[in-house]
Amino acid sequence: MRLFVGLGNPGPEYARNRHNIGFVVLDEIARRHDFRSWRRGYHGEFAEGALNGEKVILLRPQTFMNDSGHSVREALNFFRLHQGAITVFHDEIELSPAKVRVKIGGGIAGHNGLRSISECIGNDYWRVRLGVGHPGTKDLVHRYVLSDFPKVDWPWVKALVEIVAENVSLLAMDVASFQNKVHLSMELGGFDLQFLAQRHKPYRPQ
Repeated sequence: MRLFVGLGNPGPEYARNRHNIGFVVLDEIARRHDFRSWRRGYHGEFAEGALNGEKVILLRPQTFMNDSGHSVREALNFFRLHQGAITVFHDEIELSPAKVRVKIGGGIAGHNGLRSISECIGNDYWRVRLGVGHPGTKDLVHRYVLSDFPKVDWPWVKALVEIVAENVSLLAMDVASFQNKVHLSMELGGFDLQFLAQRHKPYRPQ
């Protein structure tokens, strides 16, 4: 069994925030792979399904980002899983827009959702880092991640989420193949990742 966790904040006012891309990915996984309806539990919302014959639980913590670990810990304890069976999908400001990197363990790069999870269950879980770009300076990060993706970005966001969900079963078999498949599919879809990185301008709050 595997536990896929998407990070975000509950409520419609946060739904299109950069910080909520983890929720968006889990919604698409559930839709594309015919998971059961979302239910309340484990201080969050969860859905059950299977990928390549392996049972998978999707979990969207409803504790708000900074307390995500409490939800993850409850689910981990209930299902008696080890850290290596957990994969967390989250926004990553240290990656250019539309870039994806997968790793296990390592630093949290100031991400409060990851900090909470690591404090609650330890650090040796998988992370799917979904690049959203950096605002330019540290003092702008909070407002940046809690701001909506601009309309001009939604085509690549939608494409990235769909491609990640389509190929998510590769995560259990070959992480490198998953990363390569996502990036190749984005490029074949007409998205120039280098261009997106160059076009991305430092955030300027309104």
